[in-house]
Amino acid sequence: MAEILVRFRELLGEISDLRSAGAVLGWDQHTYMPPGGAPARGQQLATLGKLSHEMFVSDEFGAALEEARSEVADLDPDSDEARLVKRVGRDFDKATKVPSEWVAEFNIITSKAFMIWQKSRAEASFADFVAPLEKIVSMRRQYVEFFAPYEHFYDPLLDDFEPGMKTSEVQAVFEELRPQQVALVREIVEKGSPVDDAPLHQKFPEKKQWEFGLAVIKQCGYDMERGRQDKSPHPFSTSFSRDDVHITTRVSPEFFSEAFFGTMHEAGHAMYEQGVSEAFERTPLSSGTSSTLHESQSRLWENLVGRSRPFWKGFYPKLQKSFPKQLSSVDMEAFYRAINKVKPSFIRVEADEATYNLHIMLRFDLEMELMQGNLAVADLPAAWNEKFEEYLGLIPPDDAKGVLQDIHWSFGGFGYFPTYALGNLVASQLWECIQADIPDIETQIENAQFGNLLTWLRDEVHVFGGKFMPTELIKRATGRDLTPEPYLNYLRRKFGEIYAL
Repeated sequence: MAEILVRFRELLGEISDLRSAGAVLGWDQHTYMPPGGAPARGQQLATLGKLSHEMFVSDEFGAALEEARSEVADLDPDSDEARLVKRVGRDFDKATKVPSEWVAEFNIITSKAFMIWQKSRAEASFADFVAPLEKIVSMRRQYVEFFAPYEHFYDPLLDDFEPGMKTSEVQAVFEELRPQQVALVREIVEKGSPVDDAPLHQKFPEKKQWEFGLAVIKQCGYDMERGRQDKSPHPFSTSFSRDDVHITTRVSPEFFSEAFFGTMHEAGHAMYEQGVSEAFERTPLSSGTSSTLHESQSRLWENLVGRSRPFWKGFYPKLQKSFPKQLSSVDMEAFYRAINKVKPSFIRVEADEATYNLHIMLRFDLEMELMQGNLAVADLPAAWNEKFEEYLGLIPPDDAKGVLQDIHWSFGGFGYFPTYALGNLVASQLWECIQADIPDIETQIENAQFGNLLTWLRDEVHVFGGKFMPTELIKRATGRDLTPEPYLNYLRRKFGEIYAL
């Protein structure tokens, strides 16, 4: 490798190390840090964030980037080196628009906000969270203005999580999805055969839930030599390198689905990170290319695998052995129907596949209102409840089951939520290709054989990390642009069979 590119990668590696150190502190903050550590932790994160930002936007790095651009000008534009320089150039152009002081302040504000959110959620009271969220919303509006002029005020926020995608594209997809998903849910509720999910709502010892979930994801391919699982108030995954990828979950002692499907979901994220090419370590290409692609992996493992009939044909006897008192008299088909029951519910991460996207669209609508200044933070609980009744026919009994349930706004993650719904679409689009390339995939899953599935995902998605833009990677893997059709077909087929529609 040319000396210019070696130096360029050395600088990138140092910046990556600082960001990874910040990620370790963030992981600890969400798992083991005592509440009293919040102020100091916020300052530590602010320092690391400011340092990494200043190094990235420095004149020294800018000069190294220009030299690297010249060095790769004659290379294959799809070579690793050319793609790395292109990706870094895009990130650099964005980062230079954001003051380092803003980055530091934002880290302090969100670090404090997380601890307040955690306490507010536990107490089911939004009042204490109003002030920090107002500050976060204000700062995110400032952030948007760094990128003026823009086509849509939400575009800079969305671009942080889904590079290259426009708000108008999300709105078009949601306009197509919303009426069809609402119609499907209505048909299930009005005409479907009853489904009983009582078997899931029993006392399931936490330790056994934990052990069963870990055993399953290890068999799926999550490498525990390069990962671990811990508890947190809200499940998440985080990567410090491809060889150090952590996940968390939360456990309900009286509801089986929360911990198990949370574990499957986060393991999907983690297996993506563990599968990125080693050649991309300590560069911006070392992580998944976008939140949508990341969510496609988590939702694929959680739903297309974890909620499938073949999966439980293989694993249900083991689950019954772990919980004989609870499940010995429940046959596999009844359990399969229970975990796929369609019923509007309060908690997004526990929502069934047919209603899940409605939760996302609700949050997207509210984010747009907050960012435009049409909705005051103090009025958010009432707006949430009104919108929730409109979308799902329910009114949350308290703020913990309503506006406070998600962690995202506490860390300023405006722009993230749409990618959950888009990830569902990509997962189904990928699954059509997997079924074509591995015709006996259901038999393999029934036999708890996941090697070929994981290899396919590694070869078509994971290994590329952030090398390609999301739209490019989707087309490379599936042969066409993102489309809702496979997802809608999947929902109709699955729930039409379960509910005898």
